[in-house]
Amino acid sequence: MRVTLAVVTTLVFAAPLEAQRLPPNTRAAQVRLTRQPILESAHDDLAIVRWTVTNPGGLDVHYGVVRYGTDPKELTQSARSPIRLNRGHSETDFRVRLSGLRPGTRYYYQVTSVDSVGASDGVKSAVTSFTTPGANQRFHAQRTPQRASLAPSSGR
Repeated sequence: MRVTLAVVTTLVFAAPLEAQRLPPNTRAAQVRLTRQPILESAHDDLAIVRWTVTNPGGLDVHYGVVRYGTDPKELTQSARSPIRLNRGHSETDFRVRLSGLRPGTRYYYQVTSVDSVGASDGVKSAVTSFTTPGANQRFHAQRTPQRASLAPSSGR
């Protein structure tokens, strides 16, 4: 019995990783913001923005994307961060770090997400803003983010 178990264990763990990879999951028909984007933390030269959406499905790797700038009509800069979806969760949290910011400056931003080949998840937040702390100062969110309305985004 020990020999049989050893052979089975060897066969299971010897399989190439590619053979163990799951095929893409079904994409969600509609992805919605369930928690609006908030400023999670900020220093004088960086910020972290966090938001939650319904699980988009599809490919396992997605990117949270933040477009931002100092003019609400010209969000010319962008930052993105990868995340691996958990197929068993109904929601996905994104966190994106914006760096190279100026202290004491108001930034406007909008969030979205895409899959690993760049296909949009079909969700986009309204444009909102934050101001970076002054030199050598920090900000950390103290409260739980509020639930968003489940209505589709306006796509501004």
